[in-house]
Amino acid sequence: MTDDGAPILGIDIGGTKLAFGVVMPDGRVMAEVREPSHAEDGPDAMIDRIIERAREVVSDSGWSTDHLDAVGIGCGGPLDPWRGVIRNALNMPGWIDIPLVTRIESALGRPTFVDNDANAAALGEQRFGVGRGVRNLVYLTISTGVGGGLILDDRLYHGENGNGGELGHISVRVGGRSCHCGSNGCIETYCSGTSIAARARDVLAADPSGPLAERDATEIRAEDVVAAARDGDPLASSLWAETMELLGGGVVSIIHAFNPRLVILGGGVTGAGDMLFDPVRRIVAERTMPWLGEVVEVVPAELGTMTGVLGAVAIALDRLEPMPSLHGSRSRASDV
Repeated sequence: MTDDGAPILGIDIGGTKLAFGVVMPDGRVMAEVREPSHAEDGPDAMIDRIIERAREVVSDSGWSTDHLDAVGIGCGGPLDPWRGVIRNALNMPGWIDIPLVTRIESALGRPTFVDNDANAAALGEQRFGVGRGVRNLVYLTISTGVGGGLILDDRLYHGENGNGGELGHISVRVGGRSCHCGSNGCIETYCSGTSIAARARDVLAADPSGPLAERDATEIRAEDVVAAARDGDPLASSLWAETMELLGGGVVSIIHAFNPRLVILGGGVTGAGDMLFDPVRRIVAERTMPWLGEVVEVVPAELGTMTGVLGAVAIALDRLEPMPSLHGSRSRASDV
């Protein structure tokens, strides 16, 4: 917590939604707002709207931008968290080498920090959520895409150029579906909500039978696959079982690589609840080396719809003043 207890503005920038919140260092939310991204409008129009909405939500909180300690931003990457540049946001057309921090900082007049949205979520869960007090955790968001954040030895892991932890692009099927990252067979190409829906449409095109086939194929979403599988639709059940097999295998690989205490799963697809967590936990129990499996838990994210905003706030707090470690002070994420 900063000494004066001043609020932080958290901004979550995604391909489908924008979310804003004015948050105290202890996690109290003073005001929030969210709206569609309209990413098709391009980066300049989006940034102009982000600045406008940011000013509005700060005003709604009863503060002014002058009172803000800082602005934290979580955004899809790849990006450069130290220079504050979005290198190539894969889910937002035209976001290539965008100096986001400079533009936001110039408009709002407050120190501004940005990081990958999954990194932000990992820090948010460690500071405000289910990961409080945990030194080694993995956050995996399973939503429009699949992203990852790593906290190792109580420090956010960035990698050589700020893009470490792209866990959604671990390959789980050799020669599998093509991914927009340039590879194929990635976790994201099978387990994201977008990919689950796309695979359902592919299967229905070959075999248009069962309850799922009664829906307009162009409108099928991952939630529809889950609901149909829960109702016993063989096509949906088979598709979901394959998805869980690949997700569970990916989680096992992540555990073997990083030996975490927690694997936190968040994002819209985890709304499937036990239909997701039960098979993933079973696969982890069956396939993880015993001396890694005995210390790890797979748990749902705790922050829900506020994950993005609180994660962005955690990024700013992490850069301003590190949280105390269980074994002393933690280095700033910017020093990693």
